[in-house]
Amino acid sequence: MDSFAAAPLFETKKAKGSSIYKLFSASLSVGIVSILIYRATQIPENRRIVWIGMFGAELWFAFYWFLTQSHRLNRVYRRTFKDRLSQRYEDDLPGVDVFVCTADPVIEPPMMVINTVLSVMAYSYPPEKLAVYLSDDGGSEITFYALLEASRFAKHWIPYCKKFNIEPRSPDAYFSSSEYSELEASQAKHMASIKKLYQEMENRIELAKKLKRVSKDALLQHRGFSSWDSFVSPKDHDTVMQILIDGRDPEAKDIEGCRLPTLVYLAREKRPQHFHNFKAGAMNALIRVSSEISNGAVILNVDCDMYSNNSQSIRDALCFFLDEEKGNEIAFVQFPQNFHNLTKNELYGGSMRVVSNVEFHGLDGYGGPMYIGTGCFHRRDTLCGRKFTKESTFEWKQNTISTTAETTVELEERIKQLASSTFEKNTQWGNETGLKYGCPVEDVITGLTIQCRGWKSVYYNPERKGFLGVNGTTLDQTLVMHKRWSEGDLQIFLSKYGPFSNGLGKINIGLVMGYCVYCLWSINCFATLYYSIVPSVYLLKGVPLFPQVSSMWLIPFTYVIFAEHAYSFAEYLFSGGTVLGWWNEQRMWLYKRTTSYLFAFIDTLSTYLGYSNSGFVISAKVSNEDVMERYEQERMEFGADISSPMFAVLTFLAMVNLFCLIGVSVRVIWRGGFELVFRNMGLQVLLCGVLVLINLPLYDAAFFRRDKGKLNGSVTIKSVFLALSLCTLYFLV
Repeated sequence: MDSFAAAPLFETKKAKGSSIYKLFSASLSVGIVSILIYRATQIPENRRIVWIGMFGAELWFAFYWFLTQSHRLNRVYRRTFKDRLSQRYEDDLPGVDVFVCTADPVIEPPMMVINTVLSVMAYSYPPEKLAVYLSDDGGSEITFYALLEASRFAKHWIPYCKKFNIEPRSPDAYFSSSEYSELEASQAKHMASIKKLYQEMENRIELAKKLKRVSKDALLQHRGFSSWDSFVSPKDHDTVMQILIDGRDPEAKDIEGCRLPTLVYLAREKRPQHFHNFKAGAMNALIRVSSEISNGAVILNVDCDMYSNNSQSIRDALCFFLDEEKGNEIAFVQFPQNFHNLTKNELYGGSMRVVSNVEFHGLDGYGGPMYIGTGCFHRRDTLCGRKFTKESTFEWKQNTISTTAETTVELEERIKQLASSTFEKNTQWGNETGLKYGCPVEDVITGLTIQCRGWKSVYYNPERKGFLGVNGTTLDQTLVMHKRWSEGDLQIFLSKYGPFSNGLGKINIGLVMGYCVYCLWSINCFATLYYSIVPSVYLLKGVPLFPQVSSMWLIPFTYVIFAEHAYSFAEYLFSGGTVLGWWNEQRMWLYKRTTSYLFAFIDTLSTYLGYSNSGFVISAKVSNEDVMERYEQERMEFGADISSPMFAVLTFLAMVNLFCLIGVSVRVIWRGGFELVFRNMGLQVLLCGVLVLINLPLYDAAFFRRDKGKLNGSVTIKSVFLALSLCTLYFLV
């Protein structure tokens, strides 16, 4: 028993094969240096400027590759021991507050939101120590109505989940899965009854959504609806705060007579004259409000589309926080961001498979991953600005639910001011306290700041995923989201809170490099654009920019290109991907670098010059039936009615490479000399050919498709004209 009591609550193991990878990395380094030596020593007289441009692009690729080694040289993997946790702390577990954030009832449907809420309410955790808060920045009466309906359904759903120990505990995900296809008669009967209740609830909510109002009968069901009597608009209204299930109330029980978790709805005050700081502002309001209601020592935040897929996730996180040896230095535990609606071959590379299964494990080896805004468990005190010292302790042994004589109504009225639009004026909220303001990726900058205060974080990637969300189903959604991420990350790099400016000397140099990989995403656009245009255009006149096939200098180019892509391919497959999935990932790598990152850099520059302000883009979580059908068929969605500048750039680049490949092919056929072209420009032709091959879905959307997912006609015409003009101009000059 004594040895069991002394055993750690989690273990950490280094990744296997690290020595082999170090040898591979060293050999690749030799190849990269050889390429740079070639560029520096073999400068031709007649194309010096273009050659220097190639050297600059390759120098950047080399530097960026060097940064990415921080993700792979020291990977670690974690394992928790929940049985030990229960043995030691079951009667004294900390309070946990769960924050669910939503902002728009149209693109984040209420049914999706409450499925996430119900999934976290049903955690395998003492309900008296669990509180769930929904922040509704859309201030939607229908979302409030949906949460009210969910609070009633929870009385049936939670006991069903715990009685039969089901997974997942999102009703929609559970009823849609095959995990309940073979049930015992008693459970099948119970499940049919629960499913009927769920469908009836869904029908009522969908009707209200369709009518865009709550029925008069429903309005009489709860005093909270009166808050909308003076409601002006989603951007101009008083604080709406309702405790739908009060954990202090002994009558707050499910149909089995067991306690229910606290459930709170919050729509913070909004006024046009006060900037509301998007999700960061919503999270900070939740931190303050929850401190007066439940004050859980641990805070979990999830996006409204990211339902709990594992009822044991809280206990997994607590294994890190409560570990006697290392728990006191851990500020947050980050779970990966996984999705339930991915296609087999991940059309838009949305799984971030390599990031989740490789890169974040590498960051964990140097002090912990970044905070990614969802699926993250925080210590409340560190989120509120506490600095790390060797004497830091995790103080959780406290009564988390208020036992004062206040009624629910009195408590609501007293703490509404904490969510007012002026409460933070002349305070440190958004600066030293809570999530940081002023950055499109408030999560990343907040996590980095916490780590720079001396804390560590942990990455936990269990076999059964902790959370599952909704991935973008169109190309436009994916590119816009990556634009926001890369723009915010670049702003962090340029700010006083950046990994170099603030992190050096405070966090491990490997973690500094790891952060820079993401913070410098957008800078990749220039080298990628150069490599995507210049070598192909110079094919038209037969001007070589790479070593001849017979030259020894071709060896490092060949080795680096094929070895790096072979490793990337193997890494993707071993992470659970498919061959076609890897190819789709390469396409999205090109598309993001030439559009999302380019526009992110331009917007960041405009912001610093005072011409524009950064905004927060909410990703659409729903798509119409036509879009979903094409998505499931893995046909790229360009949207015939969308004339996005990003699509214009993509189409222009694709057409340039197509015309260049056609041009060099015609030249070879018309004049002969295939052997000469192959000998002098084999690598150049290969690069152009790969770029054309990777753009096949775009050519299909531009010239052949007739569905609504095809490329906008005006975008195609303009891009073809510009590409032809560029190629013709170069050829004639």
